[in-house]
Amino acid sequence: MKRIILLFALCSFSIGMAQSNLNDLLAAGLNDAERFTNDWMAPMTEAGIYSISNGWYNSADAKPLGGFEISIIGNITGFKNKDDKKTFTLNTADYENLQFVDASTSKEVATALGDIEGIDVAINATIEGQQVTTQFELPSGLSSEDLNFIPSGYIQASVGLIKGTEIKARFLPKINTDDVSVGLYGFGIQHDFTKHLPADKLLPVAISAVIGYTNLSGEYDFTSTGVVNGENQRIDAQFSSWNFSAVVSTRLPVINFYGGLNYITGKSDIDILGTYEVETTGAPIVYDDPFAISNKVSGVSANIGTKLKLGFFRINADYNIAEFSTFTFGVNFGFR
Repeated sequence: MKRIILLFALCSFSIGMAQSNLNDLLAAGLNDAERFTNDWMAPMTEAGIYSISNGWYNSADAKPLGGFEISIIGNITGFKNKDDKKTFTLNTADYENLQFVDASTSKEVATALGDIEGIDVAINATIEGQQVTTQFELPSGLSSEDLNFIPSGYIQASVGLIKGTEIKARFLPKINTDDVSVGLYGFGIQHDFTKHLPADKLLPVAISAVIGYTNLSGEYDFTSTGVVNGENQRIDAQFSSWNFSAVVSTRLPVINFYGGLNYITGKSDIDILGTYEVETTGAPIVYDDPFAISNKVSGVSANIGTKLKLGFFRINADYNIAEFSTFTFGVNFGFR
């Protein structure tokens, strides 16, 4: 199970960057590189925020004082049928130096989720007083590798307090590999309003409100020796989200059903860091930590799920319908 969580964690950050040769775009100058990178990354960061926002609850029935549950949670956020998120229109009139090799002025090109390949662009311009002449292929995305989802995973703990209140925390310790480092943390609170009713224990359902905050931080090293040389070329990213939920669930001994309405809001901040050297007919153009981009996401979602309790062992699964829909699966241990 630890290996599964490791895979989900690394994929949640690095999988969308794997096909990236974004450093080549700096040959077109800072403004063009920033504009393209923002359009290319935006759908992937949106899907990532929706992915990490899920999994905050598997019941509206808050735990009693001292009750706890430890969960291993995985999310699969799909985009197979999201054609509008896989491409964007690149109009050369919006760029200072970027041109298509075939002299087209406008084309649909891949985002980080897309599968359009073989789009070549050319640079033949004076940039910062130096003549730059080169051409390269625009990056494609996940669909070109037959991947139509973004996964995420983490460990979550919940503890019951008094008066129908339950606190939650999720985390993934910082994991480092040769190219990727990633970590996640979050905290939340759940309050069961039915606990205040005189006939609480006789009611067949529970109704709760849940608020959860998640932060994913990661770094991906994509140093290469393509069109743009350099060193320590990397992407540093921070994804954060808030999930505000109204939840209802049954209160049965073994198998239960739950559902919720959720409002999700989040932000991604991505810094392109390192040294980038653009070859010219004269001295190279050198950029250090060239630019940063950010995107905000918000939307409403609804989910429905089920939870099976077998003593201290429980499993749950739910499907969340949103701009990017997510399947969540949890393996839980605890008592109430």
